[in-house]
Amino acid sequence: MAPIVLTACQPAVLDPQGPVGLAQKMILVDSLAIMLAIVVPTITATFAFAWWFRASNARAHYLPNWVFSGRIELIVWSIPLLVIMLLGGVAWIASHDLDPAKPLPSNTPPLEVQVVSLDWKWLFIYPSQGVASVNRLVVPAGMPIHFSLTSASVMNAFFIPQLGSMIYTMNGMTTQLNLQADAPGSFPGLSSQYSGDGFSDMHFDVLAVSAERFAGWIEATRNTGPTLDPGSYAALARQSINTRPFTFRAADPGLFQLIVTQKLPPGPGPRTGRPDVSVSPRTED
Repeated sequence: MAPIVLTACQPAVLDPQGPVGLAQKMILVDSLAIMLAIVVPTITATFAFAWWFRASNARAHYLPNWVFSGRIELIVWSIPLLVIMLLGGVAWIASHDLDPAKPLPSNTPPLEVQVVSLDWKWLFIYPSQGVASVNRLVVPAGMPIHFSLTSASVMNAFFIPQLGSMIYTMNGMTTQLNLQADAPGSFPGLSSQYSGDGFSDMHFDVLAVSAERFAGWIEATRNTGPTLDPGSYAALARQSINTRPFTFRAADPGLFQLIVTQKLPPGPGPRTGRPDVSVSPRTED
């Protein structure tokens, strides 16, 4: 029944659309192949021994006085040791190559995007373009994206499964992440760290478009929507759920730094006790 239940699931992590996601998929595949080198022989040997030493096999000899075999000990310990060494090598090399803060090799300068996790929505600021958006990230395909991330409230986790690495956002701190979408497309993003009542709806869309369409989106955004400044940010930071995507035609270039240094007060965070019905998907009985 499990395959039938899982038919609606999308293999996002195993369907990478960027260099980081592809490298992480290869790590999973390589690790699986290395582990199968010990798992498959073990399962095969289990069935082989069960078949050979069955009660009806008169050729199988019981050796009650057998104690030790150096050859068997060598095999039993050397194979797991080699597996551990190979897995350790893969993890060691990949952890350095896929360091989230390490820039991606490219002849194109990366697009700078500042990310703020709020209760319960995502704010994306484009400092060079002077615009911002909520719950929708538009990026040019084929161009590296450098993210600077922080949290306006409790700790959260930023994750675009098809593009690669998950990274945490923390109040009063900045983390770095580099990703890239190889081709145009729409990719789901989400919060993978529980952060209160609206966590389950804390999703966003990633739209990878051509450079021309990205430039057109920036120009259109500059002509519509409100301005993102400390006053409008304070209103945005209030707890809300199911926030529809919208944009800001202009963004204060120093806003992200004010959030990180906590010169703007952090959000209230999830409340303890019974949830407030004004922000919770649950209602009073």
